Amino acid sequence: MEEIDIKKMNYTQAKNELEQIVTAIESGKLDIDALTSSVKRASELISFCKQKLTKTDKELQKILDDIE
Repeated sequence: MEEIDIKKMNYTQAKNELEQIVTAIESGKLDIDALTSSVKRASELISFCKQKLTKTDKELQKILDDIE
């Protein structure tokens, strides 16, 4: 699995990569050497997704406030 620079990702790409990492961990396909780097990458992706969701929520709330 080729890692894309998080700064160049969109939410969907980050979510898909995170799902692939979770699937690999759950299936036991990762060896111990890859586990640490995969968990670190997953942590970075989770943080990225949370930031995107928070930003989107704020933008939507502003739009809704402007409508009222």
